[in-house]
Amino acid sequence: MAMSVNTNQAALVALQNLNKTNSNLGTVQNHISTGLAISTAKDNASVWAIAQGQRADIGALAAVKMSMDRAKSISDVAATAGASISDLLVQMKEKVVAAMDPSIDAASRSALDSDFKSILRQITQVTQNATFDGANLLDGSITPGIKFIANADATGFITLSTQNMSLGGSLITVAATASLGTITFATAILAQLATSITRVNGALGNLGSQSTQIENHASFVSKLTDQLNTGVGNLVDADLAKESARLQALQVQQQLGAQALSIANQAPQIILQLFK
Repeated sequence: MAMSVNTNQAALVALQNLNKTNSNLGTVQNHISTGLAISTAKDNASVWAIAQGQRADIGALAAVKMSMDRAKSISDVAATAGASISDLLVQMKEKVVAAMDPSIDAASRSALDSDFKSILRQITQVTQNATFDGANLLDGSITPGIKFIANADATGFITLSTQNMSLGGSLITVAATASLGTITFATAILAQLATSITRVNGALGNLGSQSTQIENHASFVSKLTDQLNTGVGNLVDADLAKESARLQALQVQQQLGAQALSIANQAPQIILQLFK
């Protein structure tokens, strides 16, 4: 190889190698600082696109989880209120049966009627206040129910059915104006009450099964989200143990490259020795 002060091929080769080492070192440092082997599309376009698609699904599943949480809260409020109404109906039956006793006097019947009407008012109050986030399954304001999104594409739904427990409705047939003023009235109400208790308990069973379905689906969505996060990590996460080893090796290569470049740059100095 000819010796020249204009062209130093050894220095050019050493510089290229040093630049490559510095570039690789920068890449490794980026992997370590971000924890990602693929953080942008230029790192690996196809894998990055797959990871972004999975991240979109994970974000959508977060919305599904929020919908399931809202459904669970609505059903829990309705179930609690429904259980209270069932208890009130049981108390009401006691008053009705007592009012069917022909031996009681007018004052006692009036007191029983007053207690009975108080229970009716309590049922109305419970029904009207069984609301969460503006949704009430027990007052008949929602027909036939509420749909909640169940998948990331918002094409599947889980429905909470309305359980109308208003007085004089399909479940509780006892009217809000009912009275125990006579034995005849009490006898008619007892028949209505027996049917109402059976229907309310059945409605609570339906509500409980729907609530269980929602809890199970929410658990599945949570597990699916975890698995998708793991999958994305498998695609793009950096192996920091390997990156640490690469960092050490590249730092040594960088120092050796700098020394090689320094030696190559000193080569033209030999030419001066020829002109002494």
